[in-house]
Parts: sequence; C-alpha cells; structure tokens
Amino acid sequence: MTASTAGSAPTAPSDRPSGGHPRRWLILGVICLAQLTVLLDNTILNVAVPSLTEEMHATTADIQWMINAYSLVQSGLLLTAGSAADRYGRKKMLVAGLVLFGVGSLTASLAQGPGQLIAARGGMGVGGALLMTTTLAVVVQVFDEAERTKAIGLWGAVSSLGFAAGPLIGGSLLEHFWWGSIFLINLPVALLGLIAVVRLVPESRNPSGDRPDLLGALLSTVGMTGVVFAIISGPEHGWTSDRVLCSAFIGISVLTGFALWERHVPYPMLDMHFFRNRRFVGAVAGGILVAFGMGGSLFLLTQHLQLVLGYDALDAGLRTAPLALAVVLINLSGLGARLLPALGTPLTVIIGMGLLAAGLAAVAELGTDGYGGMLLGLVVMGTGIAVAMPAMAAAIMSAIPPEKAGVGAGVNGTLTEFGNGLGVAVLGAVLNSRFASLLPAVAAGAGSLPAAVAAARTPEERAAVGDAFASGVETSQLVGAVAVLAGGVLAALLLGRAERSSRTAPAA
Repeated sequence: MTASTAGSAPTAPSDRPSGGHPRRWLILGVICLAQLTVLLDNTILNVAVPSLTEEMHATTADIQWMINAYSLVQSGLLLTAGSAADRYGRKKMLVAGLVLFGVGSLTASLAQGPGQLIAARGGMGVGGALLMTTTLAVVVQVFDEAERTKAIGLWGAVSSLGFAAGPLIGGSLLEHFWWGSIFLINLPVALLGLIAVVRLVPESRNPSGDRPDLLGALLSTVGMTGVVFAIISGPEHGWTSDRVLCSAFIGISVLTGFALWERHVPYPMLDMHFFRNRRFVGAVAGGILVAFGMGGSLFLLTQHLQLVLGYDALDAGLRTAPLALAVVLINLSGLGARLLPALGTPLTVIIGMGLLAAGLAAVAELGTDGYGGMLLGLVVMGTGIAVAMPAMAAAIMSAIPPEKAGVGAGVNGTLTEFGNGLGVAVLGAVLNSRFASLLPAVAAGAGSLPAAVAAARTPEERAAVGDAFASGVETSQLVGAVAVLAGGVLAALLLGRAERSSRTAPAA
C-alpha cells in the first residue's frame, strides 16, 4: 500500500474490485475490536457504582457525571472528528484515537476522587470520538455496495454487544480486582488494535473535503452539556432552581446558535441540508431513542440488581448477560440481515424498537421482586436492539454521500452517544425524583441509596428506602419504554415516506 495512492480521493465503489478491498473481512475484524472497546466503556462503569459510591463517597449526581462525561465529550466531538478523518486520513485518525483512548484509560484507573475520574472519562471521550467515526467510515470505504449492508450489520452487532456486555465484563473484573481494572483492560486491546490498524487498514481520505469546524464542535459540546447538566441537577436542586433554569437556558441557547452557525458556515460540521432527507431524519430519531432506552436501562438495571436485590458485581453482570447473548445470537443467525431486505427499513425498525420497548416494560413490571421476571425482558430487549440498530445505521449511511463517510459515521456515533447520555440523565432524573419523593422522613435529602439506608434507623425504615428505590427504577423503565416506542413509530413513518418518495420520483 502506498500512502500517496491511498491518500487520494476515495475510490468510487464501482472502480473497486468485486467485493471491495481484498483484506476487507480481516480489516472489519480489526475495526470491530476497536469499536467494541469504545462502546464497552459506555456501560462497563455501571457495575462499579456501589464501589465508587463507597470508596469515593460519590453521590448519585457524581456517578451520573462519571458516566456522562465520556458520552458528552464523545458526542460533542464526533462530527468534527468525522470531518477531520475525511479530510486528513481515516487511518491517521484511527491511530490517534487508539493512542488517546489508551492514555485516558490509564489516567482513569489512577483517579483518586470523583472530579479526577470525571476529567479522565472526558479525555477518553476524545479518543472514543476519533475511533467511532473512523471505524464505520473505513467499513464504508473497503466494502462495495453488494456487501456493505452485511458489513454494517456486523459492525452494528458489535456496537450493540459493546453496550450490552459492559456490565458482564465489568462485573467479572470487579470480582477479582479493584474498580480501576475496568479501565486497565482497555490497554492491551488498544495496543493490539494499534498494531493491527498500522499493518492492515488502508489509508483513505478526501483531500478536497471541508476543514474541521472547531467552533461548531465547541458550540455542540457546550450546548449538550448545559442541557444534560440541567437534567441531572433537577432532582437534587429543584426543577425551578436558578442552577437548573440557567443551565437549561444556556444549553438550549447555545444549541440554537450551533444550528444557525451550521446553516451559514461554508464548512459545516453538520450539514443541515441532511435534515431535509426524511430517511436521514427518521433514522436519526430512531437511533437516539434506541440508545436512550438501552443506555438508560442498563444504568438502572445494574443498580437495581446490586443495591435492591443484593447481588454482587459479578452476579449482577452475569444477570445482564442474556441481553448481550440475545444480540449476538440474533446477529449470528442472520435474522436482521434477512429481515431488512424482506420487510424494508421502516417495518424492520418498528419491529426492533417495539421489541425493545416491550422488553423495557417487562423488566419494569416483572422485575420488581426478583430476577426471574427480568430475564424475559432482557432477552426481548436484546432481540429488539439486534434488529433495529443495524437497520438504522445503514439508513443513515445510505442517506449521506460516500465522500462524506466520516461525517456520516460521526452523525451515527453522535446520536448513539447523545442518546446514551440522555438516557442516563433523563431516566436517572426520573429515578432520583421518584426515589426522593417516596423516602421516609428520616432519610429525606439523602443523595444516594446507601446514604438513605445509613440514615434509616429501623428495619421498617430501611425496607421503605428499598421500596422507594425499586419504585423509582420501575417508573424510570416505563418512561424509557414509552419514549422508545414513540421513537419507533416516528422513525418508521419518516422512513416509510422517504421510501415512497424515492419510488415515485422517477415518474414525476
């Protein structure tokens, strides 16, 4: 491979050999390894919540920020990272992302307090942004149109697995090591991925592409942080407090400024014209809410299993495994790949999101008193995720020109990370509000479940605290189920209209 040849404008699919790059499936394996590591860190921290609460004296709001710092920074930088990858080289950005992600993981493992861990997680988000955009962009480049849908489906399956397997892997590590081990595990994977990328992945770029929109990246990150800060702070400080109203106003104002800036700047981070495409809008709406339900529910589930039902970290991780197992089995069976061409994108999406919503509702209603009721819901959730996510990733990438593959991957990654962060913030806020409203008077004002239990004096009061938390989890899961179902209906309607428009366009 010569850099000068590979570094020119991306080769059109029709000019490539049949099937794309000769080492495309090996390259896909490398790409999926990097992607798996990045997405594991969205949920692997969930099982460490009791350890962090005890050892760092972290409040519920601290925990939410530890989890959200990663996804917020990542979602704020994904579009700029995608644009930079298109212009300067996707392989270069992939290598840089692996290095930054490894350094951030090492720093997180050495953190001594909540503030240090939040900062380290933010640093990991920078590396994660570079990785998430370049992995999907490289897949689009090395596979031709005939195999691209299958490749994206496998990439999507690994993405789903990363979210779902985080608690299991985290629980296994915490059974034998301290909480920092959940970050140290990233180091050998990042090193292996770095060697494989340097040796196997071809360089590709669009030298005439747009230069990175740094102001747009700043505006989007500040805006989303303001909104999420308001959501997380609401239960503790009051929804009408100056802190919440001010941060919400700043967040919404800055996001509005971001949209206006992107419409007028000659090199936008996010081309607002994409939103004229119903297929794009439908896939974006669905993708955000799938990630919303998945990220928020795993955040709640691991706490419920450990703090309410009394499982340790490993047992809690094992009990979330059916979700990951369902994702893997459905994708290995090829069900999702067969459903998409057979049923079309709209119906595939509504089936997948409907199953995810049903699974969330089942966990809420059947899992209150024990694990047995959760099991069915987890399997149904995993099935829905495996069906919906690859279909929406393919819909987004097909709505964006191939020369903007990095931007397209950035959009897909942004909505996933933003949905995940929003799920943790919103469903966590619902949990905190419900929990606080049901606490007995002796524990009023406690910032976390352990603090409330410590404040309770009698067995009856401790039982009331546990019941309050369980009720908060149930309410939150039901809110997530309604949001996912509504998103599925909206996405299917928009995707259906887009498909009908494309079929009638030649006759017009």
